[in-house]
Amino acid sequence: MEIPRNWRLKKQRYALVGEECPHCNYKIFPPRDVCPNCGEEAKKPFQFSGKGSVFSCTVIYNAPTGFEGTSPYTVALVKLEEGPMVTAQLTDLGEQEAEIGMPVEMVTRLLRQDDDERSTLIYGYKFRPVLQH
Repeated sequence: MEIPRNWRLKKQRYALVGEECPHCNYKIFPPRDVCPNCGEEAKKPFQFSGKGSVFSCTVIYNAPTGFEGTSPYTVALVKLEEGPMVTAQLTDLGEQEAEIGMPVEMVTRLLRQDDDERSTLIYGYKFRPVLQH
């Protein structure tokens, strides 16, 4: 991914910023210009809490190009507390296996390192099990 595009997506990738429709209050992630719920214009920024639960998950053994060094890894469909579902890698599982309904929270982690002349590091959101306090 080129650096300018990565820079434009930083709020979405690093802070889980989406949108809230000012007409029907529907929470939208990733951001779009039109609300998928009511069809009206939606450009009001919304900061998601980053909290959610695992809706579905799988383990990737045959990783795509750029992710071979991290396989096997777990990918989940996470239902955010505010409603939207996002696909993300689960991290910090240790010996624990992912389970449907497991509470998770968003963290920023290294996604991959591009093998270009600059060795660009690409960061983004992943989810980890909620830490017990």
